[in-house]
Amino acid sequence: MQEKEKFMKEALKEAKKAYNKLEVPVGCVIVKEGKIIARTHNLKETKLDTTKHAEMLAIQKASQKLKAWRLLDCEMYVTLEPCSMCAGAIINSRIKKLYIGTMDEKTGAGGSVLNLFEDYTFNHKVEVETGIMKEECEKILKDFFKELRQIKNRN
Repeated sequence: MQEKEKFMKEALKEAKKAYNKLEVPVGCVIVKEGKIIARTHNLKETKLDTTKHAEMLAIQKASQKLKAWRLLDCEMYVTLEPCSMCAGAIINSRIKKLYIGTMDEKTGAGGSVLNLFEDYTFNHKVEVETGIMKEECEKILKDFFKELRQIKNRN
């Protein structure tokens, strides 16, 4: 198994935790020098806070661990393409490389709706690779929304 799949599997474990809390199942890990330094999942519903996306929480945890806001030489693995808020935070935190599981055709800011990583000139350039374990990342989202619709139809 390649390193990319190994770390995306860890992000998927986080997505499953979100799923079990009825949160949109997005998981994220940040890796430095081959070791996970932060792992999180969406907590927007639980915390009643729109900023509690997996990527935002992972950046906060990694910054605390490294005692620095610059996450130089860090890589982020996230199961779903970041939104514009998260993409901005990824750029500003100086993440070196971003690995995305599946794209978000509704709110994605890494190539779907817009591309903050390619279409604009910022002070930091993030390398991006997409499609890491794409099928698995899509499946957990599809299963979640199917189940959520079933729950809502029962009520």
